[in-house]
Amino acid sequence: MVKAVLEDVATAPVSEAEKALFAFVDTLNHRAAQVGKEDITRLKDAGWTDEAVFDTVTVCALFNFYNRWIDGTGVQDMPAELYQRSGKRMAATGYAPPPPPKKPEE
Repeated sequence: MVKAVLEDVATAPVSEAEKALFAFVDTLNHRAAQVGKEDITRLKDAGWTDEAVFDTVTVCALFNFYNRWIDGTGVQDMPAELYQRSGKRMAATGYAPPPPPKKPEE
């Protein structure tokens, strides 16, 4: 499904609400100065709440910030193997790290 969304969101097997959200993210990423009230209205008409729109803008902005920060500071990318491991972990447990192991009772 991810590949289909990246190739052409209009024909991807996702809901119309998700298509509206992905189109908004594309505008936000590539033409942020053009985002206006009508974009937010489209999202709300598609069923997205103010909180969902806020979260979408925040996540998009943070990813853009981190990418610019990494590019600008010369931080080295991690090896592909670590991305694969991270992907497997996130698929299994989400973004939250697993809880630390319990300490043995003394």
